[in-house]
Amino acid sequence: MKNTLLKISISLLLVLFFSCKEETKNEEKETAVKNSVSENYNISILVDLSDRISLKKNPNPTMEIYQRDLGYIKSVSEAFTQHLKSKRMRQINDKMQLFFNPEPENSEINSISKDLRINVTKDNASKKFLNSINDTYSLKTASIYESAIKDDKYIGSDIWNFFDSKVQDQCIEKDFRNILVILTDGYMFYEGTQIKNGNLSSYLTPQLIKQNGLNTNDWEKKFEKENFGFIKIDHDLSNLEVIVLGINPSKNNPFEEKVIKAYWTKWFSEMKIKHFEIKNADLPSNMDKIIKDFILEKE
Repeated sequence: MKNTLLKISISLLLVLFFSCKEETKNEEKETAVKNSVSENYNISILVDLSDRISLKKNPNPTMEIYQRDLGYIKSVSEAFTQHLKSKRMRQINDKMQLFFNPEPENSEINSISKDLRINVTKDNASKKFLNSINDTYSLKTASIYESAIKDDKYIGSDIWNFFDSKVQDQCIEKDFRNILVILTDGYMFYEGTQIKNGNLSSYLTPQLIKQNGLNTNDWEKKFEKENFGFIKIDHDLSNLEVIVLGINPSKNNPFEEKVIKAYWTKWFSEMKIKHFEIKNADLPSNMDKIIKDFILEKE
C-alpha cells in the first residue's frame, strides 16, 4: 500500500512539474509575442520607374518586370496588414508609404501616390479599413505602372540622391521599426546626378562596370584594392532596415550580379545599415515568403 501511494505521489509531482514548466514556456512565448507585436512599423517603398519597366526595351516573356514589382508590393502590403491584425487595437500606430525619386512629371501618378501614404492608428483602425489596404495598394500601384508605361517617358531613378537628401527625413521615425523596400534592377543612373570621385561614383551602369574592368575573374580583388563603389554618404542609418528587390544583371558579364551586390553591400555597410538583403528578380510567388519573413521578422 505504501509503495502504491509513493508511486501515485511521484506521478502527481511529475505531472505538476511538467505542467508548470509548460505553463512557464507558454507564458514566456506569449510575452515575447506581445512585446514584438507592439512594435510600430514605418514601411517605405521606393519605386524605380526608369526604363527597366519598359515593355519595348526590356520585354520579359516569363513575366514582365512591372508585374513582378506589383507582386512584390502585394507581398509588402499583406505583411503590413498581417502585422496590424496581430496587434491590440490600442497599440496600433503604423505607417506605409510609396516614393519615387525624382517625382514623375505625370500629375496623375503623383496624385495616386498620395493615396498610398497610409497612417493607421487606434482611431481609424476599423476592420473595414484594415481589409481595404491590400486592395487599395494593388489597384493604385497597378495604375501607377500602367500610366508610366503608357507615357513612355522614363527619366531614370535617382536612388543615390534619395539616400543623400531624403531618406533620413522621409523614411526614418523615432520609436518605429523603419523598413525601406527598394524596387530596382540594381543599376543606378540619373542624368542630373552623375558624380565621380576617383573610382567611386553616384551611379552604376553595365557600361561603367565594363569600363572599370570589373568583368573578369579577379573583379573582387580589383574592387577592393582600387576602392570601387558608390560615393559614401555620411549618414548614420543604423535605425533603418533595407530590402532591395529585383536585381537584374546584364547577361554580358558572368560576374555582373556579384559586382552589383558588392556595390550595394559596401554602400549600406558604410551607412551603418545593419539589417539588409539584396535579392534578384524572381517570380512573386517565389519571393513572397522572403519578403514577408524580412518584414515580419522579430528582432
